[in-house]
Amino acid sequence: MRGTKKVYHAGMPHIKLVVGICYTVTPENEVQLQDPENRSDDNEDLELPLFSLSTILHATNNFSFNNKLGEGGFGPVYKGVLEDGQEIAVKRLAKTSTQGLQEFKNEVISISKLQHRNLVKLLGCCIEGDEKMLIYEYMANRGLDSFIFDKTLKELLDWRSRYHIINGIARGLLYLHQDSRLRIIHRDLKASNILLDKDMNPKISDFGMARIFGGDQIEANTNRVVGTYGYMAPEYAGDGIFSIKSDVYSFGVLVLEIVCGKKNRGFVHKEHCNNLIGHAWGLHAEGRSLQLVDKCLGESINVTEVLRSIHVGLLCVQRHPEDRPTMTSVILMLGSEGPLSSPKEPGFYIGKSTHDTTQSSSSDGGCSNNELSITMLDGR
Repeated sequence: MRGTKKVYHAGMPHIKLVVGICYTVTPENEVQLQDPENRSDDNEDLELPLFSLSTILHATNNFSFNNKLGEGGFGPVYKGVLEDGQEIAVKRLAKTSTQGLQEFKNEVISISKLQHRNLVKLLGCCIEGDEKMLIYEYMANRGLDSFIFDKTLKELLDWRSRYHIINGIARGLLYLHQDSRLRIIHRDLKASNILLDKDMNPKISDFGMARIFGGDQIEANTNRVVGTYGYMAPEYAGDGIFSIKSDVYSFGVLVLEIVCGKKNRGFVHKEHCNNLIGHAWGLHAEGRSLQLVDKCLGESINVTEVLRSIHVGLLCVQRHPEDRPTMTSVILMLGSEGPLSSPKEPGFYIGKSTHDTTQSSSSDGGCSNNELSITMLDGR
């Protein structure tokens, strides 16, 4: 029966309808979940450790405001410390969030089987009464966006760290697209969804908008476009078509942002109305790509790696999906010294005209502090 759970306490089963996920709580406190849409290639149960509400309340000091890390469409995220000293991040579903309910179900199904050094690890969940929570490993340095878009903190990320982050994101995305047991399309890859551990290793997070592809499926269409403006591929934002190549587009935007230290969305340049993608493409065409580099990096950069990263980023944001490389090719290109093909015209490279915005700008550009996540947009 879809949408039911069997809970075993002292050998007595109980049936209850909870959030449309089929799952079983075993005597060993493991939650076994089945994909309600049967989107995976196998029908094995997905097992997760079950945390009690009392354990989470104690770990987060009753969801203390001082422990709050942030908040999204699903609800707030809190830092917690378990009795054994392990630090955790608790993603708490807001009771009033319809978006969060769907994201919760989707995230459990999507990430419960995924294990990779460049993906945030899901430790378990808490489903008790009206409370529904996901428990993750705690990432000490939070989101990549808090570093590269901050005038002070960005100086803590030298080129070696940034290049390490680019390659780590690429490996995590390759795992999702090709090497995991399930083919996952993330659909909301952006700087704030790249978390950094204490050693500044990047880990992809937030799978609430992800989709699982089965068999040989390579693309799908939806009239519910989800994601963040500035990172969405044109075929996805306009027509609702998504694939591994739409994730590749988002990765390309991320690469350019990491190199430049500015957001694609809201970017302003005094000489033109292109966004960051268009600015990078223009500089590349004129052989001036090094002008894109974040000024705080100074002369300590590895010029070869920087130029190659920009080139690969531009290949990833090409307008047509068939022109973009796969993540396998991206990793090979980043790690080799061979010639690269010339990037074709990118998608979404025209930004606002300078007289239409009051965004701050410097001699080489600026960025907006606003970031808009969209959860529904009818595709044309």
